[in-house]
Amino acid sequence: MIAVIDYGVGNLFSVEKALAAVGADVAVTSDEERLRDAEKIVLPGVGAFGDCMRNLEATGLVPVLKEEIGKGKPLLGICVGLQILFDGSEESPGIRGLGILPGMVRKIQAPGCKIPHMGWNSLAILEPRRKVDLFAGLEETSYVYFVHSYHAVPEDAFLITATSCYGSELTASIGKDNVQATQFHPEKSGDVGLRILKNFVES
Repeated sequence: MIAVIDYGVGNLFSVEKALAAVGADVAVTSDEERLRDAEKIVLPGVGAFGDCMRNLEATGLVPVLKEEIGKGKPLLGICVGLQILFDGSEESPGIRGLGILPGMVRKIQAPGCKIPHMGWNSLAILEPRRKVDLFAGLEETSYVYFVHSYHAVPEDAFLITATSCYGSELTASIGKDNVQATQFHPEKSGDVGLRILKNFVES
């Protein structure tokens, strides 16, 4: 069973439907025991960094989430679900992230380009051979769907597994051991996004 964390943010129906489409047994939940029982966890997120963190903290799930990640349970973060894995964000000064990965979330610097970065863009996969290989079987140039004004800047650049170019190089995905996350929305990215979710489910 894959638990999709329900903390009042994110397009949970789309994520649930996409995971089910690739064969996953999915539970959208805010129950800590279901998180403990799940084989894998998906952490979605839409909106402002600070709102997402406040909502997540209000569920009381943060200690359980950190505990399960610490045990090695696979986690996939999506959009702001990627960003809150880091220490904090310029979007919400003074609001601490989960601190699972060291680094900050920074405003996109894209002179001449509209912010937010919204729509389809190509991925440059930097290091696809990970313990959880989200990008197995993808074409060298694959397009995915983004909606964001901020992106993660890890302290360790090796955490970045894919980038996308939009006025400057942006972090498109990160990965470390059992923790993987995408800034783009795989559930809105057509066949490419479904393949990424299938890779996560079957890994």
